[in-house]
Amino acid sequence: MTAAHRRAAQAGQRAFIVFGGEADQPWLRPLRPGFRHCFAAIADAGGWTVLDPLSGRLVVARLDLPAGFDLPGFYRRAGFAVTGPFTPGQPRRRRLPPLAPFTCVALCRAVLGAGAPFALTPWGLFRKLASSRKKVLTTVSPRDKTDPVKGRVAP
Repeated sequence: MTAAHRRAAQAGQRAFIVFGGEADQPWLRPLRPGFRHCFAAIADAGGWTVLDPLSGRLVVARLDLPAGFDLPGFYRRAGFAVTGPFTPGQPRRRRLPPLAPFTCVALCRAVLGAGAPFALTPWGLFRKLASSRKKVLTTVSPRDKTDPVKGRVAP
């Protein structure tokens, strides 16, 4: 484990992956409505950091929010689907550089680390994270059991 990964683990980071988006670019239209984009929100002892890969640039924002602010709840109330919390894992060990383009899904998988499921689209990543939640979640609150697609408590 590198020093940076040790610091992240000691900081108690928790990552949430947020899904949503409209087809603001023509190449996004074939993707499933409501799952055309994803980004990461990371909580630590100091607050929230959002990593949002937009077309042509990466936005990294440290949010000025009150202590204990429920950012995942805010995103859910705004109509986004939210998965998490996840503990960011170890980095992937690669011998060759990645051949896939840098996308919002690639960023979210990089935040989650080597244990992140393979997916090419935001909908594919959401399905795999939602189906494997019990294996990777650190804690599950009753709010996290709400189905973000149907808006009701999952069985």
